[in-house]
Amino acid sequence: MRRKEKEIQNKAIIIDVLNRCHIGRLGTIGKDGYPMIKPLNFAYCDGKIYFHTAKEGEKIEDIKRDNRVCFEVDLPIAYVKAKNNPCEADYLYRSVIIKGRARIIEDMKEKLFTIKCLMEKHQPGNGYGEYTEEKLNKVGIVRIDIEEMRGKEDLGDERMKEIVLKALKEKVVLPITIERE
Repeated sequence: MRRKEKEIQNKAIIIDVLNRCHIGRLGTIGKDGYPMIKPLNFAYCDGKIYFHTAKEGEKIEDIKRDNRVCFEVDLPIAYVKAKNNPCEADYLYRSVIIKGRARIIEDMKEKLFTIKCLMEKHQPGNGYGEYTEEKLNKVGIVRIDIEEMRGKEDLGDERMKEIVLKALKEKVVLPITIERE
């Protein structure tokens, strides 16, 4: 990372970003050699990224051909409004980039574990019924075994950082807007 001061050193903060973000972007290597990026719902559980998908299609074909993947999430925290000059406008954020190997999961226990992780993240508190073996057989599940995980953030100057950290702690709806002094 070129700007070391922006690197998130605390793994708990990186995990918090993964847990707050509902959409991640999966990067695969397409059959034509070009990178492909697909947005998807995901869950971070037990040190791995999990997502569900169709059992066929471009994403699965790419993973079968070359299971090296990149996964990215970003959390927009605040927009800083310009006051005297358009260059004063700013965007405060946290992001995570993961490199790893994608594995298509066939084991029913791991598939059920994954569905429970996804549902707990995206629809906490139950109310969605049970997953039968028949349903689990129809869904594709992919696990990303993480090889490298890095976080980056820009929380602004000290005044903005104080506002941003308070908003994150209070779990306000993001992004917020901050006025320049």
